[in-house]
Amino acid sequence: MTDQAFGDPAVAAVFDRHPPDLRAALMDLRALILAAAAETPRVGQVVETLKWGQPAYLPARPRVGTTVRIDALAGASGGYAMYFHCQTSLLATFRDIYPDDFTFEGDRALIFSTARPIPEEAVKHCVSLALGYHLRAVA
Repeated sequence: MTDQAFGDPAVAAVFDRHPPDLRAALMDLRALILAAAAETPRVGQVVETLKWGQPAYLPARPRVGTTVRIDALAGASGGYAMYFHCQTSLLATFRDIYPDDFTFEGDRALIFSTARPIPEEAVKHCVSLALGYHLRAVA
């Protein structure tokens, strides 16, 4: 994955605090999020910021989609996650579409490990569904 420049040094600092293998995995996940956003019609510009101290990605325009956050898992060497708003139907949808592609944590997260490759196309599809979440009701 190619590195895309950070617009916010505070976000870059969060990535920099991780060990190299975990940082690389999180950077790959970030690149997939940014690629999915660019490839998803009607989402528009995506804002990269920090929410709860975690890198977060959301459409710049209101009422388009919901926030996607990523971070390392506390106490799990090589573990990291992609978090979604738990009051959406996103994780239920992901379970229906990709029951064998992910490890799920309740209604809020997809869990990854640096020991296994990321299912890239599935991740991009999930991100696309999240970033366009509110558009589905009007589409």
